[in-house]
Amino acid sequence: MGGCFSGDIRGGMEAVGGGGGGRSHGGAAAQQGGPNDAVDHFFQARGLRGLYTPIELSFSATKLRNTDAFSKSDPMLVVYTNINGKLEEIGRTEVILNSLDPAWITKATMSYQFEIVQPLIFMIYDVDTKYHHTPVKMLKLDQQDFLGEACCNLSEIVTKFNHSLTLNLRSDCGHGLHGTMTVHAEESDSSRMAVEMTLHCLNLENKDVLSKSDPFLRISKLVETAGPIPICKTEVITDNLNPVWRPITLTSQQYGSKDNPLLVECFDFESSGNHELIGAFQTTIAQLENLHSSKSGANFYSHKGQRKMKGQLFVDNLQEKVQHTFLDYISSGFELNFMVAVDFTASNGDPRMPQSLHYIDPSGRPNSYQQAILGVGEVLQFYDNDRRFPAWGFGARTLGHVSHCFNLNTATNDCEVVGVEGIMSAYTSSLHSVSLAGPTMFGPVINRAAEIASQSLQYSNNKYFVLLIITDGVLTDIQETKDCIVRASDLPLSILIVGVGNADFKQMEILDADNGKRLESSTGRIATRDIVQFVPMREVQGGQISVVQSLLEELPGQFLQYMRTRGIKPRQQVPQGHAPAAIYPPQQ
Repeated sequence: MGGCFSGDIRGGMEAVGGGGGGRSHGGAAAQQGGPNDAVDHFFQARGLRGLYTPIELSFSATKLRNTDAFSKSDPMLVVYTNINGKLEEIGRTEVILNSLDPAWITKATMSYQFEIVQPLIFMIYDVDTKYHHTPVKMLKLDQQDFLGEACCNLSEIVTKFNHSLTLNLRSDCGHGLHGTMTVHAEESDSSRMAVEMTLHCLNLENKDVLSKSDPFLRISKLVETAGPIPICKTEVITDNLNPVWRPITLTSQQYGSKDNPLLVECFDFESSGNHELIGAFQTTIAQLENLHSSKSGANFYSHKGQRKMKGQLFVDNLQEKVQHTFLDYISSGFELNFMVAVDFTASNGDPRMPQSLHYIDPSGRPNSYQQAILGVGEVLQFYDNDRRFPAWGFGARTLGHVSHCFNLNTATNDCEVVGVEGIMSAYTSSLHSVSLAGPTMFGPVINRAAEIASQSLQYSNNKYFVLLIITDGVLTDIQETKDCIVRASDLPLSILIVGVGNADFKQMEILDADNGKRLESSTGRIATRDIVQFVPMREVQGGQISVVQSLLEELPGQFLQYMRTRGIKPRQQVPQGHAPAAIYPPQQ
């Protein structure tokens, strides 16, 4: 009895949606992702997108042009976003009378999405006196005097140490104008508050015949219009009627208020996904606080609550804390350092032929490799201060021998290139200076990226590395690749893999541990966490979600999991540029 959700779908035994560190009991692996994973999976399973971070934008300006003869301008700001080349209005401020240095009160609210570029356009108008009694939403902008515009990406604002960005105003023709505007982004405080709990049960009913039950807890938020929405699942503890689970963390974004109803269900795990209900009860965070303070237990009941079941749940520890968000880290100086590795094996086809995956189209249309580099690079470049990116190739003959990790910038002995355009240029040049060969091996480039990530820890803990591997082939070093990934799972590193072409990518799906089973090395070591995201380009092209969104949607959760499990907190507000540069050890 009892349906499955999220990681349960394929018989996953891991915790989902609860934060907290420490080792799990009963052999279950450490927790997945960030605190909203369970909700995200619930919505995604129903064809809906997950939750995004609500951002509130505030605006001010200085030294605006004065277009009034006998007084000062009466400015209003309009903010737009650019969606597929079309401007869509987000909001308008109030009109401030007689001011060339306005600080508007009206805010604009939008959702921050890490995995896409979110362009913003700001336009400021002097509202004519005769329209001062007209609601701002009814104003016709072509009847007002244009004072200037500015543009940026949302990621440029949130990565600043104080979440504020000052922009020079320009005319609608792009010419510079007198005056500046400042936009400030604020994240909702409610998403930071969290409750951490340690739970255990006593004398649970045994549902198994030849052994004891394998219990886990599922906690759901009760919503009148949608029913139970799961927000957290503990790990499974095998063969135990008195289980003690590792700590779970629920954010206020998940549970709402302390008086919002929650459903706690205890299941006996079944690998088929048809978990048998041991018992359930309805509660609130406030009631769980009372259980903790009184050291009393809560009784389990049948699903409809008609009869009392065997066993009780106890709250051993419960404390409120601040759950730092992805933006807390990024805005305090933490970086995502971007790296790229490109497959130059012969299976890609002769780059001079139009059917080759490496063919450079004279019309300028990017090939699959260029699409992946541009798409991911355009998002991640704003999270890397110096925008110097290590770029490698693998599987090509260079300098007389086949290399499985060579600098893409073959003109120098430096693995770094400057900007996304530097990667694109080095990639194009490499096609003329190396010979496609093989076989396809990931081990050397993953080891190289891991070496850089490991070396950085000697200098600071504010850098997290993201390796993009673009490949068309089947791996010949699958076990070595698994071993490399398991070793790297302890490091500040995530690996994004894009499959191009029509190869069989079943191996890549194994590397991406989305089926709830963590990678295991040849020595039996289990990966500390899932650090791989694989996307086959052919399966997402033309869909509602882009290749880049699919690749990057798990990255903030992987970043947070690394920081939280190691107790790394955001820094005090330190301006960007003060962090030490990345140190790249000599290439062997």
